[in-house]
Amino acid sequence: MPKSPMMIARDTLLLTLPGFALTAAMLFERPPLAPTPAAPLARVLRVCSDPNNLPFSNAKEEGFENRIAELLAAEMGARLEYTWWAQRRGYVRNSLKARLCDVMIGVPTGLDMVLTTRPYYRSTYAFVSRRETPRIESFDDPRLKHLQLGVQIIGDDFANSPPAEALTHRGIVKNVRGYSVLGDYREPNPPSRIVRAVSNGEVDVAVVWGPLAGYFAKRSPVPLRVVPVSPQIDVPYLPFVFDIALGVRRGETAFRDSLDGAIMRRQKDIDRILRDYAVPLVP
Repeated sequence: MPKSPMMIARDTLLLTLPGFALTAAMLFERPPLAPTPAAPLARVLRVCSDPNNLPFSNAKEEGFENRIAELLAAEMGARLEYTWWAQRRGYVRNSLKARLCDVMIGVPTGLDMVLTTRPYYRSTYAFVSRRETPRIESFDDPRLKHLQLGVQIIGDDFANSPPAEALTHRGIVKNVRGYSVLGDYREPNPPSRIVRAVSNGEVDVAVVWGPLAGYFAKRSPVPLRVVPVSPQIDVPYLPFVFDIALGVRRGETAFRDSLDGAIMRRQKDIDRILRDYAVPLVP
């Protein structure tokens, strides 16, 4: 699988993360020059997490990443502890690398800043629209040229996410509006604004990372449809489907392996949690 759900900055994958803001934060950091010493397999699972980023996580532990962390901690016989840190610039450096916590939930498998586990889910970007608007399934649908579109962006350059790239390749630019994956952190769950924009008619169709799309569409006061982007890879090579894993510090292979074992044993329960949160899952 390709590197990441939120990590396609032109020729570099830009999205997903585990929370969208996470990948944006990672773009400003460099991988360590050498592996760090292995962490002891303690009876405490110390998780790095954002306190304001549903459906992924929040301080009330209501996100699906919170539930997965709780499940894995119980499977490993460990007590769960959180280090709360907003997924902004310096997130990895100030949490995982600073050893304030030991594992990140929801990391794209190709992210070389961390050592990743086996993926525990695969999801996709999706078109989100109101039920009365046209059903869009492909970036080649000619109606996209006449609709107001929303895409997730990290900076001011619209060519920094897979959907933005796909639309730009097709000359669809003037009717596109960008919504930051960071957003205003003073508001609850900042990245959810793009789904609200569809609900309130600000845009006709938005292309949103699947977990965010499914969760907030399900809770919208206006009926919304969520349709996975098809095909999964745009030519010449622009993927919309990504594998998500856990991340630990590089070099901590024993800890990573213990997490792998817990994931394998509880995969069915993890799948059930993801379905509860309306995460679009790709086989």
